[in-house]
Amino acid sequence: MHGVTVARILDALPQTQCTRCGYPDCAGYAQAIVDGAATINQCPPGGDEGVIRLATLTGLPHQPLALEFGTEGPRSVAFIDENWCIGCTLCIDACPTDAIVGSNKRMHTVIEDHCTGCELCLPVCPVDCILLENASAQATGWQAWSVEQADTARKRYEFHSLRRTRDEGEQAKRLEEKAEAKLADLPAHSQHTDPAVLDKKRAVIEAALARARAKRATPS
Repeated sequence: MHGVTVARILDALPQTQCTRCGYPDCAGYAQAIVDGAATINQCPPGGDEGVIRLATLTGLPHQPLALEFGTEGPRSVAFIDENWCIGCTLCIDACPTDAIVGSNKRMHTVIEDHCTGCELCLPVCPVDCILLENASAQATGWQAWSVEQADTARKRYEFHSLRRTRDEGEQAKRLEEKAEAKLADLPAHSQHTDPAVLDKKRAVIEAALARARAKRATPS
């Protein structure tokens, strides 16, 4: 597998970001293949043709799709039953390509063209109002999923990841500023007046701030 880069492996994956391979996303699986930590037959959405593509790239022998990661099947899309949806937004947060739109306590809708059939929305739905529909008839694997669709899914996932990182960073900053304000005048922000209790709370807040600053300073 000498000379094969993570980028080339990633280009050969369907970009459904389904995590069925055992890694958090397609990029993680590509890295694991290059590192020798994963085999080339762990991607059910790519199916047997996907294994062949990876075998050709890496020079590793072709092998059947490992059943513990799932089986090859038709491409599916999610559908939300509006009669049961409670607008909890959990599926919106779970979708790796932002294919679900809606707002809190309002019915959600799946944009079919952007759904990769990853199924990550299913386990988080508290009322089981999300169903899967066959979107490719008898076609499976790469026969049911085009390079263009994979490219679109990849771009949407990258944007989703950047937005989530930004949102988490903004939330962390707000919490840090709130903690700093509390620390600046702890007696006014506490129902306690005992100096020993206030000192203990101050130490806890200072330690939490130190952890937050260290985390922010560490490259991800």
